[in-house]
Amino acid sequence: MFPQKVSLAEATEKLSQHPKEFLLLFKTGTLDLELYKPHLVDKQTPHDRDEVYIIATGEATFVLEAKQTMVKTGDFLFVPAHAAHKFVEFSEDFSTWVLFFGPVVEE
Repeated sequence: MFPQKVSLAEATEKLSQHPKEFLLLFKTGTLDLELYKPHLVDKQTPHDRDEVYIIATGEATFVLEAKQTMVKTGDFLFVPAHAAHKFVEFSEDFSTWVLFFGPVVEE
């Protein structure tokens, strides 16, 4: 069973020991919580569920369907299922909470 509280410090430490750039930290029903810290290049592809990003540390440029916006610690982003998106020009300390939610959205 996953904890009900997830601290950024503990999540960051666990992610640093993990071989991937993201780590699932909490799951219940149709909600998944991950911490994501891309390395050099954000290799994401569109997902089949809606998602929310809450920037945990650092700053970046976020690209959603070719529209760019600057983001920094504390910012909230919503990405609908199947939308092309990625982080570019992110700081070395950049990390973000990722919340996938709801059912798989069919195209």
